[in-house]
Amino acid sequence: MSIYTHRIKYYETDRMGVTHHSNYIRFMEEARVEFLREIGWDYAKLEETGVISPVTEVSCSYKKTSTFDDVLEIEVRVEDVSGVRFSFLYRMQKEDGTPVAKGRSVHCFLNEKGLPVRINRDYPEFYETLLKLRDAKED
Repeated sequence: MSIYTHRIKYYETDRMGVTHHSNYIRFMEEARVEFLREIGWDYAKLEETGVISPVTEVSCSYKKTSTFDDVLEIEVRVEDVSGVRFSFLYRMQKEDGTPVAKGRSVHCFLNEKGLPVRINRDYPEFYETLLKLRDAKED
């Protein structure tokens, strides 16, 4: 689990004064990229090894609104990992604990030619790291 913090910018809100729904997907992306950096597998490192991990599925359910200058805490967890896919769960809340949104993203692993990569075979250290995080118990 990892917690990423994002302060809502004015441009991320709409005419109703609330954070536009499309921004939550971007917040999930920011949180996931930071999570991978924290565990030693940032995108630069993955791309240097020739691996990319495009999004194959994303969903978000909205609980409460957030507004300009709110600070969101975004919890990231590894939900599942296989040789060619992995998924993350996201829980977004305000600093006071008010739930804002929950999300999920699924990614695959591809090489530079766009062909599937089996990380359990080709990058076992990365695979084992994700497995350990998936299997970690909540605090």
